[in-house]
Amino acid sequence: MENVKTFKYVDYLWDESKAASLGDDQVALFLYRSNILGADLRITNYGGGNTSCKTIEKDPLTNEEIEVMWVKGSGGDIGTLTRKGIAGLYTERLRNLKNVYGGLADEDRMVGLFDHCIFDLDSKAPSIDTPLHGLLPFKHIDHLHPDALIAVAAAKDSEKITKEIWGDTMGWVPWQRPGFDLGLQLEKCLADNPGIRGIVLGSHGLFTWGDTSYECYINSLEVIETASEYIAKKIEENGQVFGGQKVESLPADERKNKAAQLMPLLRGLASSENRMVGHFTDSDVVLEYINSNDLERLAPLGTSCPDHFLRTKIQPLVLTLDKNEDLSDSKAILDKLNPLFEQYRQEYKEYYETCKHPNSPAMRDPNPVIIIYPGVGMFSFSKDKQTTRVANEFYVNAINVMRGAEAISEYTSLPRQEAFDIEYWLLEEAKLQRMPKEKPLSRKVAIVTGAGGGIGQAIADKMVQEGAVVVFTDLNQEAVDSVTSKYSKDQAVAVPCDVTSEEAIANAFKEAVLAFGGVDIIVHSAGLAISKSLEDTTTKDWDLLENVLVKGQFMMAKSGAEILKKQNLGGDIVNIASKNGLVAGPNNVAYGTAKAAQQHMTRLLAAELATDKIRVNVVNPDGVIVGSKIWEGSWAEGRAKANGISVEELPAFYAKRNLLNEIILPEDIANGVFACVAILDKTTGNIINVDGGMANAFPR
Repeated sequence: MENVKTFKYVDYLWDESKAASLGDDQVALFLYRSNILGADLRITNYGGGNTSCKTIEKDPLTNEEIEVMWVKGSGGDIGTLTRKGIAGLYTERLRNLKNVYGGLADEDRMVGLFDHCIFDLDSKAPSIDTPLHGLLPFKHIDHLHPDALIAVAAAKDSEKITKEIWGDTMGWVPWQRPGFDLGLQLEKCLADNPGIRGIVLGSHGLFTWGDTSYECYINSLEVIETASEYIAKKIEENGQVFGGQKVESLPADERKNKAAQLMPLLRGLASSENRMVGHFTDSDVVLEYINSNDLERLAPLGTSCPDHFLRTKIQPLVLTLDKNEDLSDSKAILDKLNPLFEQYRQEYKEYYETCKHPNSPAMRDPNPVIIIYPGVGMFSFSKDKQTTRVANEFYVNAINVMRGAEAISEYTSLPRQEAFDIEYWLLEEAKLQRMPKEKPLSRKVAIVTGAGGGIGQAIADKMVQEGAVVVFTDLNQEAVDSVTSKYSKDQAVAVPCDVTSEEAIANAFKEAVLAFGGVDIIVHSAGLAISKSLEDTTTKDWDLLENVLVKGQFMMAKSGAEILKKQNLGGDIVNIASKNGLVAGPNNVAYGTAKAAQQHMTRLLAAELATDKIRVNVVNPDGVIVGSKIWEGSWAEGRAKANGISVEELPAFYAKRNLLNEIILPEDIANGVFACVAILDKTTGNIINVDGGMANAFPR
């Protein structure tokens, strides 16, 4: 990568050779610019901002040359934007909508009229910001939400500060909800201030432009750089931020331990209406804010930029727990947390009732998205890992905005009514209604032992495919890293775990909680098989099977049930046993006994945990040869010997001996587990045989 110019406060990523390879394809250059802008969260967060370019195209109806605007479509993200995510519109038609615009009350209707301006029939739905780009004349335009610029935009005397920083080279328009009228305001600002290089949108963000994609990008970064330098100088002059430190952070390890203890309780409370997935951060930026003297004043103000509070709710919940609070007594901690959550929900309800309109959508989940624990860190909870992580990132952006605005003068947030009108905008509600239907295991967290291959991997993969976030565990670190490499960290994490070690199991659950907030589905699939006669079976063989299969299952259930009870959301434990726990056969005393113990332990746990709505079931495989790790080595030899056949004959032998004459695959066992956790929601203490039908293994 060849960097032509560097900046102190923002990463400059333009690669001349990459840009040259795109030639004169202005749309490709606009997409390239968008992607590198979106790669830096200080410039704009996931899904935030939009970019555009204008080109001359041939009208397919008239064969005349016309101007077309290409702009990020609704719901897209500039960091990952592709040709499929943009809208192409006739620029002149879009501008002609001024002739039919009826004022602020007409905003929602105007969005529907954008479709009448479509040039490219493969266009993504145009966003509400489309006219902001179309009513400006420039070839390339960036609308970004840089922390430094929003700090200027959210400062008490934003217009004055804009003038102080950039003189007459930047325009400024006061806060207004995005829409057609804001586009008209930008057009007027440019007409009143010809020659400006950009416009600051009060409490919102930045518009910049250029004749080429490169010039636009340079202009954007130079404006951001200037604001960043100005804020850095102000912070240096002030000598401190956020009024200085009020609370000293716990050491890093203690912060993680506190978070792991507390998150299941927070998750349970935050999931009172809809189950949520969690995220935790204790970065230096977060700690500086949450430990400050000004936290109590700033947190209730809420965020300023619309993109921020749409993701994070209008304000966070600040916990009043002491950083050294003993969290071991869950009931005592819940007694302290419950009133805080009740107060937050009540205040949110009052916010809704005070600000709602006759046609407002119904009130949404009143639980907090962002939860702050001074001295420890910041939690977020939302419908899936990506959404909750992004909400966390947006609140970090909001912290940076407050930090900058306070350094400049004084931070101001949007009035509550303005915030409500964005949050409950009918167009925003329509966007939510268009979201794809959630998968069966969405919002759930699964942990699977033995997931480095074979049946365990198939089960963990199935959980991911059906919408769960999954912790893959296995004794083999390399194997579990390999099988999770195809997933993002928002889908799955790999944790090494020896199921014979209580410490390793405790660590696996701790990692699950820190990654996703808790756990809902526990699958014990780790295993091995030893096939020997009584005479040849050693106490070492016996102990190994008991430790991995039985003791491991016991410790997984014990650690997992503790978290499930803290959450108070119910849950599922599924143990992978075997037909051999039901059927007596030769050369199988240690393995068959261990599998029978797994099955009966499942029944015992089902009886004990039912009052907590924790369901415990068994899935019994049999004859899973293809893709199963236990058939590698001596087990296959032992089973071949027991049945009087060769190892090579085993697959055909096992396929033919079941009633359905079916080959049983790891994926079939995964389907059995899925049925337990997603379909059979009133089943516990049950055994599901996935063996093609073995009459001597029928449990009843």
